[in-house]
Amino acid sequence: MKIRILQVGKNKDAYISDVSAEFIKRISPYAKVEVLEVGEDSLKKIDEKDFLIVMDERGEEMDSVKFSKFISERKDDGDSLCFVIGGPFGLSDEIKAKAKKIISMSKMTFTHQMIRIFLLEQIYRAFSIIHDKGYHH
Repeated sequence: MKIRILQVGKNKDAYISDVSAEFIKRISPYAKVEVLEVGEDSLKKIDEKDFLIVMDERGEEMDSVKFSKFISERKDDGDSLCFVIGGPFGLSDEIKAKAKKIISMSKMTFTHQMIRIFLLEQIYRAFSIIHDKGYHH
């Protein structure tokens, strides 16, 4: 399975990169993960074949088990996933309209850098649930 995470804006904190790299390493037995820092204008070039998921505070909230089922279904369907995390001002309505799914991590507002870590952790947790690895209790 291929998963791309497109984060609008630059990461300026080394700890974000370090934690991201650790979760990418943990996910690697299950999926190829790529994290790219992009400008919002480059989101118009998203591959139409990707299953586009926008992270937005007004999206659907899921618990970890439901999220793992969502990931498992996409994997079974052979989908490549593309998650988009907006910058400080969110994402345009045009990008949201292209999404096949809009997911919220919380009703609270977090920085785009924190959402990157939370999302990677939840992707790892999803694969741990799918493969019964005991990470999720």
